[in-house]
Amino acid sequence: MAELAEHVGPPRVAVVRQHYVPQDSRVARAVEALAATGAEVDVWCLRAPGQPRRERSGRVTVHRLPLRHRRGTKLGYLVEYGAFGVLATLVLTVAQLRRRYRLVEVHSLPDALVFAAAPARLLGARVLLDLQECMPEFFATRFGADHPAVGALAAIEQRAIAFADRVITPTEQMRAVFVGRGAPPGRITTVMDGADPAVFAPPADDGRRGARFTVVCHGTVEPHYGLDTVVRAIDLVRRGVPAVRLEVIGDGSDLPRLRGLVADLGLDDHVGFSGGFLPVGDLVAALAAADVGVVAMVRDPFRDVALPGKVFDFVAMGLPVVASRTRSMEETFGPDAVELFTSGDPEELARALRRLHDDPARRARITTEAARVVEPLRWERQRATYLAVVDELV
Repeated sequence: MAELAEHVGPPRVAVVRQHYVPQDSRVARAVEALAATGAEVDVWCLRAPGQPRRERSGRVTVHRLPLRHRRGTKLGYLVEYGAFGVLATLVLTVAQLRRRYRLVEVHSLPDALVFAAAPARLLGARVLLDLQECMPEFFATRFGADHPAVGALAAIEQRAIAFADRVITPTEQMRAVFVGRGAPPGRITTVMDGADPAVFAPPADDGRRGARFTVVCHGTVEPHYGLDTVVRAIDLVRRGVPAVRLEVIGDGSDLPRLRGLVADLGLDDHVGFSGGFLPVGDLVAALAAADVGVVAMVRDPFRDVALPGKVFDFVAMGLPVVASRTRSMEETFGPDAVELFTSGDPEELARALRRLHDDPARRARITTEAARVVEPLRWERQRATYLAVVDELV
């Protein structure tokens, strides 16, 4: 970011994401990296209940637009995406006239949101698109692969890539999908969601010393994260490991269903819910007290190329990881760095958890191998890659 400092006054960057901030850790890390170089950063995002409309911290100002996630149907998706896109275009245009952004960074979904930066680009801003997810596959998992919108979304994706000055994406598997559909390879850079060791660091005395065998998962609680499979696996594990306990940390639409499942299975003493997202310090403390981290994503073409950032959090905290078998998980980690199981199979997950409970040496081997795998993927290295892309633009 040396070039940024050479201009008179602090450079200004706008970041747009149709999500909640700071809950989106990828956006939060990018914003922090930009601000650390001396940039003034304006973030435009959704507004959750109880969040202030405007919030400033250091060089970062978060502007929350008066919209919330209310989707679930095809029409709901279109209305929400369209409303946010229109509003983002208006506020960005006005802000560009006043603030003169050097860079506008847009995070998908949807891919078409990048076109909200069109007026700002005409007024001199460069555009960076972060394709966090593959939208055609995302849509197909909800409404069917044969839906005519899937092809249209693939065309929009490619036009969005062509419109942006540069593109970043979180996995090599996603990058391969975009290139396979026609995107120029040199336009897209992979910037992975490695954990920040300054935040996620195990305590010197290792907090995992309780009598319980604690399994933890954290983040958004939605059906596609497969937490019902984890609950059913805990029901099986407790029969041989009475001290097993699952801690679900986060919030989302699937919480009521999961609570009902816990009650039906009589697991109140074996499953706990945080009741919402935790502050980072509390989350780190909860991970430090756990024995195993679990990622149980439902496997489909969309999630086959995604890699949840929570995996890196677990590894940074020294936790062995049990994960559903997806293409990205297998290609990034392999069977020696994570304990793999078939998506949606509580019995296989239960066997994996029991293996780790019964074999501390296996837990240690997996943790050591995972740490070796993620060393080049740590956030301080990925941050350098990200800022190098920003340098090219500004």
